[in-house]
Amino acid sequence: MITHTMMVSFERPLPDSELDQYLADIERVMLDTGLVQSVVARRHIPIPGEEAVPALIATAIVQVAVADIEALAKAFTAPGLHEVIDHWQSRYPYRVAWANHEPLT
Repeated sequence: MITHTMMVSFERPLPDSELDQYLADIERVMLDTGLVQSVVARRHIPIPGEEAVPALIATAIVQVAVADIEALAKAFTAPGLHEVIDHWQSRYPYRVAWANHEPLT
């Protein structure tokens, strides 16, 4: 199994309801591919002073579990995924850092 972990960092704060919708949209479109075993998304928990650190600070974390690298590659070419990404990028620009790795447990 391969886990694809994304750290999503929006350029500016967005309303809680919008972040909830973004996370729901990403979860739905990934599950709709039929290629993923699970999708989990959580909000970042901020701590005082972290904004002083010159690093990408995530707004949210998304983890997608797939059987193998081939399934992951196919999932990212699935219909609808880039439409969801483009929709949210146009409303609330964000950056993503990610890592593909074996499960951490």
